[in-house]
Amino acid sequence: MAAVDLFTEQGYDATTVAQIAERAGVTKSTFFRHFPDKRELLVAGQETLSRLLAEGIAEAPADASPLEAVAAGLERASSAMGAVNRELAPRLKAAIAASAELQERDALKSVSLAAAMTAALIARGVPDSTAALAGELGVLAFKRGYAEWSEGDGDGKDELAGYALVALDELRAASASLG
Repeated sequence: MAAVDLFTEQGYDATTVAQIAERAGVTKSTFFRHFPDKRELLVAGQETLSRLLAEGIAEAPADASPLEAVAAGLERASSAMGAVNRELAPRLKAAIAASAELQERDALKSVSLAAAMTAALIARGVPDSTAALAGELGVLAFKRGYAEWSEGDGDGKDELAGYALVALDELRAASASLG
């Protein structure tokens, strides 16, 4: 949160690790024990998110279609996102939009999430190309759902999973219309 605040206040490039550490109330050494550089702050939960997506897919019913399994992954991953994520989202979005370096890191995060879902689907016996397409649709649904959820009123009455699943259904319908 300290880093996002600083990125918003003065820009990503102008923000130093020392400033982030000071705002967070830790030393630079402590910062570097957890993050190799300031870019990595934005993907701190990526491994957890990838793991949750994969676990949800793996635990989907055996007769679930690839997109039904992806939906199970989206539900599992969405359960880890709470009020803090929702509160940070607009500032994080602005910081990413203002920095080519952060845009690159965000794109790499999407690739990693798609790879995790694809691997989990392949482990279920889904053919490679189908798994890759379903994984990419899952990432797109998560990102679209996250964007809609984070723009909501934040009253806590709605969950990210609902938004992600609606986005997945819309993408499923859109892909069916491609012919």
